[in-house]
Amino acid sequence: MVWAVILVALLIPLAAVVLDSPVVRAFIERRAGFGGGGSEPAADLRELTQKVSVLESELEALSRQLADMQEEHQFIQRLLEDPAVRQAAAERLPPPRS
Repeated sequence: MVWAVILVALLIPLAAVVLDSPVVRAFIERRAGFGGGGSEPAADLRELTQKVSVLESELEALSRQLADMQEEHQFIQRLLEDPAVRQAAAERLPPPRS
């Protein structure tokens, strides 16, 4: 009987500490629907969707620029490697003005 009283006396503060923890509070708020309402996650989702679309468009633009730079690099490399191509390109250019 004494052990039961001691056990109950120890379990009451332990239960209070566990139930007052931030993890349990967050769980209870999510289950009950408190803490920001239902519209906030939708607004966050719209904002994230907008950010992702902006990042995708920027990535596409960078990919195009990279492809253009690779093409230019290959052209310059061919000019430097092949003297006949370099000579033909030089003949197509107008003479330098002095």
